Amino acid sequence: MKYFITGLTGFIGSNLARYLLAGGHQVNALVRKPEDTGSFNHPDLHLFKGDLQNKWVLFDGMEDCDVVFHLAAYAKPWSKDPAIFYKINVEGTVNVFEAAKKTGVGKVVFTSSAATISPSKGNFPTDESTPRHEPFFNEYEATKSEAESIAGNFAAGGLQVVIVNPGRVYGPGPINPSNSVTRMIRGYCSGTWKIIPGNGKKIGNYVFIDDVINGYMLAAEKGRSGERYILGGENLSFDDLFSTIGKVSGIHHKMFHLPLFVMYSAARFMEWQNKITGIPPAITTSWVRKYLHDWSMSSAKAERELGYHITPLEEGVRKTIEWLKEKSLVNFPVSLSSASC
Repeated sequence: MKYFITGLTGFIGSNLARYLLAGGHQVNALVRKPEDTGSFNHPDLHLFKGDLQNKWVLFDGMEDCDVVFHLAAYAKPWSKDPAIFYKINVEGTVNVFEAAKKTGVGKVVFTSSAATISPSKGNFPTDESTPRHEPFFNEYEATKSEAESIAGNFAAGGLQVVIVNPGRVYGPGPINPSNSVTRMIRGYCSGTWKIIPGNGKKIGNYVFIDDVINGYMLAAEKGRSGERYILGGENLSFDDLFSTIGKVSGIHHKMFHLPLFVMYSAARFMEWQNKITGIPPAITTSWVRKYLHDWSMSSAKAERELGYHITPLEEGVRKTIEWLKEKSLVNFPVSLSSASC
């Protein structure tokens, strides 16, 4: 089959592309900087230079494609120009949908985010139908939600479009900001990460990258147009996450809980500093507010309708650590073979 991908160089996009290429498929990919794709060297990968505003490039790249995987987005916590969130996440998505409709693509799988789903009440999972009971915490969430609504409009107009909402994804792949959980795993194992946000009790949903890739393929094959599917994993607290990493790695560090008011104060300082120096803040107050809430989620709909499967966290963390070790991205003081499971 022939696929078109946006967001090739991202964490999920790069894994998805490699999966498709390994399966003997042709992959057309939209890239802003072809030089950033140096790790890809495959005869069935065809690059189309441009961005989501280049409609003709989108048309050319989607020609004769069976499925479009739209992953490109602006997901950073801050931008000098706040309008960039809308330009990329909303206007860019409209351009993808319009190009897909005009070129007769069979189906579009649109990547949203679990952050558009409502926060949970403790450990009681939310799902795709749970009403949002909190305002969106940042521009990224708000624009992704708007793009979901637009996807629904295109679906009503005849375009086959399915929405996927991945949780906090981790696993082998580029160690970039979108792979933040793997960065924490690496930092914990190397002894450079010893901070747990807040009191450590807030819950998140952690999903192994292979499950997400499988979910994308299942969504393309079985997903109902206009529907959204949470592609998640296990729900657990920050304390339990780091406890699991320690258990699997056999490495046990003393961790320190960083009060949220300290994180909030640091974010305010970085935002103030930005106005003076122009240095982008590493985190903003709006993003810190997210950590005041639990994000327990259910993937039951994807499991029921798509045949989605969740890898247990211990297994996913073990595979991640083994990959980090294989790639010499971290040195472990003890062998994994001696770690307790």
